[in-house]
Amino acid sequence: MIPLTPRQLPLINDWFTTGAPGPGALPEHVAGGGAGQAWADRPRAPRAVAVSCAGQVLLRGAPGAVTPEGLAPFARSQVAAPAAFLPVLGAAFDRIVPVERMVYVHREPVAGPRPPRGVRLRRVGPDDAAALAALWPDCGWLLASWSGPAGLAASGRAVAAFDRAGRIVSVACAYFAGSAYDDVAVATAPEHRRRGLAHACVTALTEDVTARGRTASWSCARDNRPSRLLAWTTGFRLEREYTQYVTGAPVRRPSPAPRPYAQVRA
Repeated sequence: MIPLTPRQLPLINDWFTTGAPGPGALPEHVAGGGAGQAWADRPRAPRAVAVSCAGQVLLRGAPGAVTPEGLAPFARSQVAAPAAFLPVLGAAFDRIVPVERMVYVHREPVAGPRPPRGVRLRRVGPDDAAALAALWPDCGWLLASWSGPAGLAASGRAVAAFDRAGRIVSVACAYFAGSAYDDVAVATAPEHRRRGLAHACVTALTEDVTARGRTASWSCARDNRPSRLLAWTTGFRLEREYTQYVTGAPVRRPSPAPRPYAQVRA
């Protein structure tokens, strides 16, 4: 697979459904200026295409048009692809682990809890990039789909809870922003969990998404019970299930032996 330039992005338009919830919003997120990259097996009339962002990949087309070597950029990623791609995925990586995932869509408006004393809830703006950059460890994934704190702050698609010192203690955002759906992600500082902050941020964000004429969606692994519970209590209802494949390292292949020089008689 080769990376496509921004001018070549229209090549992928016919391969993905427009206005889809969950990871279906990924292609539109990439095309709309979020982080990420589009790929194809060739620059004209592609037979297989992919979009990748923040470690997630959607792969479509003809499996025979893809080589194991061509899939190397998707090592250690979460790949959603038709089952016909399994043989080439299996040949490309030292392991592929299927993960059952669930997509929810926001169906029932829910009143959010009142933030605790000393915590203020509001939309994140461009001036909050420094506060996002100072988030607690192990939450860099939340910023990855917008190329970091400045991108998420400028997107206008996040709601955060701020403490008295101006630190963010919980934040919900549109992880992938599409034309019809914003797929939501949320994280809370470890020392501030179980205070209703995630619930409050998600509820405020879904209200904001609705006000912008879109619908919030939610994606998580089937075995992530806390995520599923939060989705349900904030008004999301199950839409569909799908399988994602977590890839390992690329399979190393021996380099071809050099051809011997032909002896030429003088």
